[in-house]
Amino acid sequence: MSESNPENKLVISAALAGAITTKENNPNVPYTAEEFGDEAKKCYDAGAAIVHIHARHPEKGNPTPDLDLIRAVLKNIKSKAPDIIINLSSAISSVATDKERIAPVQTFKPPLASLNTASMNFAVGDYRTGKVGMGAGNIFENTFKTISKFAKEMKKAGTKPEMEIYDLGGLYNMLFLNRHPDNFTQPLHFQFVWGVLGGIPFNPRNLSMVLDLRPQDSTWSVCGVSKQQFQAALCAAAWDGHIRVGLEDNTRSISGELAKGSYEQVAWAKKVAEIAGREIAQGDEAREIFHLKKEHVEL
Repeated sequence: MSESNPENKLVISAALAGAITTKENNPNVPYTAEEFGDEAKKCYDAGAAIVHIHARHPEKGNPTPDLDLIRAVLKNIKSKAPDIIINLSSAISSVATDKERIAPVQTFKPPLASLNTASMNFAVGDYRTGKVGMGAGNIFENTFKTISKFAKEMKKAGTKPEMEIYDLGGLYNMLFLNRHPDNFTQPLHFQFVWGVLGGIPFNPRNLSMVLDLRPQDSTWSVCGVSKQQFQAALCAAAWDGHIRVGLEDNTRSISGELAKGSYEQVAWAKKVAEIAGREIAQGDEAREIFHLKKEHVEL
């Protein structure tokens, strides 16, 4: 039997809740620390290496910048899935201040955190009718001042930025900022986000375009809204990328039914990886692939 090739390994991330998805959309969206811990354990057992966290108020369900509530979520996750890698959101919600957005990174110093890369419209829409729904009046603000400040604080914390790329503008912003040697530790890690209304949709041409522009030593993963989660994941598995799934992005399973949890989508992603001839990576293997520090979330 030939030895496993680490360059052929695939990392699966699970975004458990997000800022928008609620139990009204899918009752399996976690709110409490215990629900986050239970879901993270199921995701790890299904094959996920990373969980992306927007903590929620346990009763109200809204995304929260409260550091005590975030700490409770992280403690519960690490108690039930100690080897899973924490990825904290630096977006939190549409009403969080810059100070609130970066505070969890400064406080907990996770190995990975999202870094949003451009100001943009950010909404939910019905593509059948052209009607804009939730977020019709929202601007997701990420100025160069904010991006640079967050990058500096992440570097100080030893946290790798996961650069969230919603469109070409965000990608060119990061390529520009990467010219300054003090902004980022190399190599970079990109996450290409498809299907947000205000961003760009997934298709193989768009994916090929952003891959041609990224630094060739960088790592990359994909996520997508609704069905684009599955479409992007299939291409990423075949094109040597990595995959994010989870109820933050899509409340349903590949069959169209409500997902039993993010773990059900993780199990699907693992099957896709195997069909593409790849093995999943977890723990230290995943940390090495994404060039992350050894796990030490300060709780």
